[in-house]
Amino acid sequence: MGVFFSYVLLGVSLAAPIGPINAAQMDKSIKHGFLNAWVLGLGSVIADIIYMLLVFLGFSQFIEIPIVKMFLWLFGFFVLVYTGVEGLIGAGKIVLSNGNRDASLSKSFFTGFFMSISNPLTILFWLGIYGSVLAKTATMYEHTELLYFSSAIILGLVIWDVCMATVASSFRKLLTTKLLTIITIISSISLIGFGLYFGFEAVKIFMN
Repeated sequence: MGVFFSYVLLGVSLAAPIGPINAAQMDKSIKHGFLNAWVLGLGSVIADIIYMLLVFLGFSQFIEIPIVKMFLWLFGFFVLVYTGVEGLIGAGKIVLSNGNRDASLSKSFFTGFFMSISNPLTILFWLGIYGSVLAKTATMYEHTELLYFSSAIILGLVIWDVCMATVASSFRKLLTTKLLTIITIISSISLIGFGLYFGFEAVKIFMN
């Protein structure tokens, strides 16, 4: 059981670094509350599971093809810049309430999913981290145990998703509308910054 919890901790550690998803969750929580932020994170977790599955099944070489990587960088560029610009446009419309009841959970889910599935850094992250973990674990445990420990990593991702949404939504209740607007603007700019970086990487691959 101790080994299982160590893999849960690994999952939490993998999800914790600040990036586009955490910034988007903060923004979504400020505007629409806990549920939308959690669902956005859930969409990201589903994308992570897909990449874990691809690595598990040995499809990692396909992802390394330059044209595929360039497409993913470009896709990530459009998704992040669009999300960031949308956040800036709506930054001045934040109302301190229990959240916008008209907020679409499906939109939140697919925002998180597409932000993660189109993020080449996520892909390379899972290829490197999960791939190495898989290689090490495969020498020590049977195939079914690999699935068992992989599920522990997924559990860690879900735990972080819930914690991030909870903290962000609680933080929201302690702040004024002005401060929430400033945080939203910062989160949106960070998303645009990540997007521009993705676009730059796509151009580099195209030029090479």
